[in-house]
This record gives sequence, structure tokens and C-alpha cells, in this order.
Amino acid sequence: MRRVISVVVINEDGVLSRISGLFSGRGYNIDSLTVAPIPESPYSRVSIVTNGDERVFEQIVKQLHKLIPTYKVIESGEFIEKEMLLVKIPLGENLANFEAMLRSYNGIIANVTENYVVAMIADDAKRIDCFLKIVKKFNPIDLVRSGSVLMDIQ
Repeated sequence: MRRVISVVVINEDGVLSRISGLFSGRGYNIDSLTVAPIPESPYSRVSIVTNGDERVFEQIVKQLHKLIPTYKVIESGEFIEKEMLLVKIPLGENLANFEAMLRSYNGIIANVTENYVVAMIADDAKRIDCFLKIVKKFNPIDLVRSGSVLMDIQ
């Protein structure tokens, strides 16, 4: 089962290494990991997407709470979750309806050169998965997908 965890940590050297070590040392996989400082504070937010049953998830959360630089672990509740996707499409493709499709997935054309167009999509993970299936008909040259970014809304 897919699990999402938001961890607020003290922004200091080695914190990310300790978090990833916690996962790897126990044989847990990280599907997605993003980290960014929280403006005007000494903290950073770590957004982690992982998979596992309830027992595995409980162990992960307990271990995260034990890490010294951890300020807060938000394991449940309501999150706004977004991912970003960049996709490069050759200009030789028939791009009719491409922009309308982009808008339906919260996307825009981010860059155009003489050879290709780069689109940027920001949406939840499931909708990004759907977009990836649809965009195949435009023969993308390259795709880059970010990890999940989370914000708790409580």
C-alpha cells in the first residue's frame, strides 16, 4: 500500500543521510523523496512516499520519531500532494489538441525551441500517471518526473 509521510526536521548537515539510512538499514524502499527548507525557519520539510503494510509503516514512523533532528512527523491526515512532470515532444509530431490536453492536467508549455516543445504538468501522482499514458501518442523524446511535494492542511 502506498504511504505518504511528511517530516519536519532541523536543517542541519547529515539529516537526509540519517533518514535514508533508516530506510535502507531496515530494508524499506523510498519511492519518492523531496526536501526543501521551510522559509524563515531553521527547519526543512522532507516528503517521503513509500510502500508497505500497516506494520511496516508503523515501524518507519516510530523510527523517524527517534531521530534527534526530527521536529515533527505527519503520518496521516490530509495532505495536498503534487508532482511535476517535464515532457519533451518533437515539433514534427501532430500537436493538435496538445495544449487543451495540457490544460486539463494543470499543464503549460514551458519552453519551445526549433526542434521540440517542453511541457510542464503539476498535478497529483495518479493524474500524472494518467497523463503519461496519454502523452505516449505524441512520441515524447524525454520525460522527467519529480517526487511528491506535500503540505498538510490541518
